[in-house]
Amino acid sequence: METPCTTLQTYIDAFNPLEYYNTFYAPVEGKLTGEWTDFVFRNLHETFSPGGVRGDTLIDFGSGPTIYQVLTACDVFNNIILSDLLEQNRAELQKWLRKDPDALDWTHMIKCVCELEGNRENYEEKAEKLRSKVKQVLKCDALKSNPYDPIVLPPADCLLTCLCLENPCKDMESYCNVLKNFKNLLNPGGHLLVLSMVNATFYYVGNKRITVLTVSQNDLEMAFKKAGYEIKKLIVTPRIDVSRKDIFDAGSRYFVHACKPK
Repeated sequence: METPCTTLQTYIDAFNPLEYYNTFYAPVEGKLTGEWTDFVFRNLHETFSPGGVRGDTLIDFGSGPTIYQVLTACDVFNNIILSDLLEQNRAELQKWLRKDPDALDWTHMIKCVCELEGNRENYEEKAEKLRSKVKQVLKCDALKSNPYDPIVLPPADCLLTCLCLENPCKDMESYCNVLKNFKNLLNPGGHLLVLSMVNATFYYVGNKRITVLTVSQNDLEMAFKKAGYEIKKLIVTPRIDVSRKDIFDAGSRYFVHACKPK
């Protein structure tokens, strides 16, 4: 089933990074802090473990105002590129990189990742390592054939995208086209890692309702295969805490690890 998505201009106007952080990621109260972030951290920890995915450059596509999704990657990539469509999100990323006093606080997330890695006490070192590895914060547009136009990026070893593609894509054909365009951003054999929600139709940022493309597990399998990827892993797990479906109505979450053919 496909759901009409919020228009681009409405999304640009409605998305407030601080309200997004307070709703979903604030310590204790954030609605994605815990179940969702544990899912992300666990899957990326396994993916980037010794003998797993690593390389020189990782692109984080559609970062939003968040950095938690690249905390594990900074140990196995030399260069990380953060990117987002919205100017306000890119500004928040720059604040965190500069350690501005009013930057969003990700300390609780950094500690979680360090604990998973068995090194909780060195969370400040982890933050500094990530800052040192982020080389660029760029504007991106998923619906362009070159999402970074007019910049042409050298092919990367890995592209990661988290809670992003269901926002700009109006249907599964559009979603598949984005996946095809991502292949131009990857080296042969490069890795595409996608984490997001299954069977979602909306989420709230403050009092602004943002509708998203509804995808099923079958939709995902077909889209990645049609786009020409080899699926290495596809995990779908049900949402356990359903107490706040008035804020976001996803039924499950997914992780896809796919590779561009060599």
